[in-house]
Amino acid sequence: MERSEVSHAQNQAGPWYKRVFWLIAIWLASVAALGIVASGIRGIMHMAGMSSH
Repeated sequence: MERSEVSHAQNQAGPWYKRVFWLIAIWLASVAALGIVASGIRGIMHMAGMSSH
């Protein structure tokens, strides 16, 4: 790959703050999805009589 192609590819990636924003947004979405799944499993276990309280 020529040097101009590398520079062109880096320019298409966008500013660093947009990449950091997307990293944080995807991380937050995955944490939220995990929380929803965990709450669902907890609800199913509670309905099945498997509560700890």
